[in-house]
Amino acid sequence: MTVHGTAYRMIPTGGCPHADNARLLAASTVTPVVLPGEVRGTAILGHDALREFLTHPDVAKDARYFTALHDGQIAEGWPLLTFATVPGMTTADGDDHRRLRSLVSRAFTAGRVEQLRPRVEELTDRLLDDVEDAARAGGGVADLYRHFAMPLPLGVISELLGVDAEHRETLHELSNQVGATDISPEKAIAANRDLVALLAGIAAARAERPGDDLTSALIAAREEDGDRLSQEELIGTMLLMIHAGHATTLRLIGNAVRALCAHRAQLDLVGEGGATWSDVVEETLRWDAPVSYFPFRYPVRDLTVDGTTIPAGTPVLAAYSAAGRDPAAHGPDADRFDVTRPRRPEATRHLSLGHGVHFCLGAPLARLEATIALERLFARFPDLDVTVADAELPRVPSFVGNGVTRLPVRLKAAAA
Repeated sequence: MTVHGTAYRMIPTGGCPHADNARLLAASTVTPVVLPGEVRGTAILGHDALREFLTHPDVAKDARYFTALHDGQIAEGWPLLTFATVPGMTTADGDDHRRLRSLVSRAFTAGRVEQLRPRVEELTDRLLDDVEDAARAGGGVADLYRHFAMPLPLGVISELLGVDAEHRETLHELSNQVGATDISPEKAIAANRDLVALLAGIAAARAERPGDDLTSALIAAREEDGDRLSQEELIGTMLLMIHAGHATTLRLIGNAVRALCAHRAQLDLVGEGGATWSDVVEETLRWDAPVSYFPFRYPVRDLTVDGTTIPAGTPVLAAYSAAGRDPAAHGPDADRFDVTRPRRPEATRHLSLGHGVHFCLGAPLARLEATIALERLFARFPDLDVTVADAELPRVPSFVGNGVTRLPVRLKAAAA
């Protein structure tokens, strides 16, 4: 943990957040932080404090409230700039937020997502074949990240958006760079430029040849009523859907596999019917949230949260990974992975998919994908195990995302 004065200096390269979170949370539920570029901000770590902040009427998402940005303190190529300024529902408030969210919400209702189950199951089984082939070629070891955890949600969200297979790997690589917090200004600028250009090309192709996909529907909505969706909002919405639509889920799957392999008794409980795969997904979301510190929200006036005053215009990080292990909300054993943990009342459930009007739109899809992926993975390979010590696995180069970028596993198929 690095402290700058009384502020915690965010680590651009990321890493496992839990030890630092515990130390910070033991001192306060709200802490000042130093962001890349010496930008001062605040992180909210406590579950109850974060829950209150996420729904406070004097908290905004629009970057026009970001004081340092408008005072010229934010340089071009700042690694967090896209999170603050991308046009779309994650940077909009009030009527603008409702307008943008309504354009895509119909695709992510529980009923519409359930209709995707057969396709998710089909893709899962095909990717498990790929994992087995990779292990056979690799002496029994395969990278579960590359062959399974990443291509499953990327494939699903790409099909929903009408993205051709030829673009998917590039979209994954570019969205990873856009989400990185250790990236140089030059690389950040280039990644954003290339990603916007690629998405604009995909949108143009869908405009020329509309299909039964979300991008075509968004374009049609814009053409029917030009005030509903600008070109910038279209690209921003596509960027959000591609990035959030696969990065969160791939880390959720990877984090769950790592947790189960490190807690074999918990895996056995699921196999014996003592817990469900849905329990595994929810406990993973709480215990090892795939999004660690999510940027940004801004108080529109000086705001006191759990005794700490946050000045107006301060960029605030939602520390989901810390809130998930807050003993005040989840009990003295909050740092223990336990798939039989009682489901708590709504007031103390995890916040790892957000809360309030900005609750993750893709939550039903992420839960469906992760549940199917884990159930079928361990049904086919019940003795699957990670071959590298957890501390040696390469981490996402970001304090926003929480997960690994490689997951070598050894397989053993279920007996016929």
